[in-house]
Amino acid sequence: MYEGALQSLIDELGRLPGIGPKSAQRIAFHLLQVDDADARRLAATIQRVRDTVTTCTTCFNVSEQSTCRVCRDERRDPTVLCVVEEARDVVAIERTREFSGRYHVLGGALSPIDGIGPDQLRVRELVARLDDGSITEVILATNPNASGEATASFLTRSLDGRGLRVTRLASGLPVGGDLDYADEVTLSRAFAGRREA
Repeated sequence: MYEGALQSLIDELGRLPGIGPKSAQRIAFHLLQVDDADARRLAATIQRVRDTVTTCTTCFNVSEQSTCRVCRDERRDPTVLCVVEEARDVVAIERTREFSGRYHVLGGALSPIDGIGPDQLRVRELVARLDDGSITEVILATNPNASGEATASFLTRSLDGRGLRVTRLASGLPVGGDLDYADEVTLSRAFAGRREA
């Protein structure tokens, strides 16, 4: 639609997750209007992130050092390990301030349609972390969708017989939600996970 560099910028922005063609166009035109200093700062920040951010050698969370902030924190409980799909899930859980253990980032979820099997995830590394026997509980905090459920089921079977407590995050109705808007799976889980009032 546009020519040259502007269309290239719109195309590149459109490749970002959650950015559709109209949003990409809006962002591109916004970038045309900002000061040169602001545009250069954005470009430099993107390059700095690409140059300095890596994955933690222990849990595979994002970090600017060889081990992440969580793995370096000696106050964290080393006997409880929370397994998540992506590094952004660590941030979501940390915001709750309910979990004080350590993490393991799988790097995705099982999805045979997309060619993602156990070998494409950090399952071997998870098993290696469990070998020394210091971890007593593994919390499976995968997403409550088909891929997340398949991943949790696979990990549950893989960890069976190790003497570990393997738990799964509870799921059900959101606070403030209406029953008539809930799908069958959500309602079913809410019934299965009911507790004393």
